[in-house]
Amino acid sequence: MFTPQGPTLRELTVQALSSTERGYDLLAPKFDLTPFRTPDSVLDGVADTLGVLGPFRAGLDICCGTGAGLDVLREVCVERVTGVDFSAGMLATARSSVLPKELGAGAGSDGDRTGGPVVDFVRADARALPFGAAFDVAVSFGAFGHFLPSERPALFTRVREVLRPGGAFVFPVLAPPRVGSGLYWTLWGFDAVMRARNAVWRPPFVMYYRTFRLADVVDELTRTGFEVDLVALDGLGRLPDGSPRGRVVVARRP
Repeated sequence: MFTPQGPTLRELTVQALSSTERGYDLLAPKFDLTPFRTPDSVLDGVADTLGVLGPFRAGLDICCGTGAGLDVLREVCVERVTGVDFSAGMLATARSSVLPKELGAGAGSDGDRTGGPVVDFVRADARALPFGAAFDVAVSFGAFGHFLPSERPALFTRVREVLRPGGAFVFPVLAPPRVGSGLYWTLWGFDAVMRARNAVWRPPFVMYYRTFRLADVVDELTRTGFEVDLVALDGLGRLPDGSPRGRVVVARRP
């Protein structure tokens, strides 16, 4: 839920009428006070999965936002953690919140540290990651709604290319809400409004909640060359039919 300290209705409206990049630049200072931040229960579940798979040398947080995923990577990477995002505002917020936890007094740059992995930040579009095969693990939290389904194969291909052989692309996927439930209609309505907005207003703001279906994503990852496993997010509980409310996708580059 939104809090009194979070963005106002006017601020959210301005954001929604901006481009995706500019909208997040505007929202960045208050993003962690909104329901859009990935819940700690999901972050903790992915951290548990990474703890079993790791440790890793270098990790990449794709569309890192304000840095919640970077804190997860810092626990399982021993050399370097990199956050990449195309929003300068989100990167600035991440830098101000993540680095003070890790840098020693008087440190002057991302690389001046007292221990643990070096943390750095790169401004770039996830569809054109400016790296070679430099990472052992890549994660992403809550960002896939910003990519149209037609863009995902190229995105997954680029992620595969920045992983070293044996590297893993790891991210959570929550079960869709029950058809007819309040949340189902909320997300359906949001996507419908967003499609109408983008049909009549430029620049577009791309964010859709109902386009990232697990079966489709697993198929696309497999076609891209990943070997895919699914791990239940047990901390989120189970649905009435016994299936998990969330899963961690672990896609490995052979």
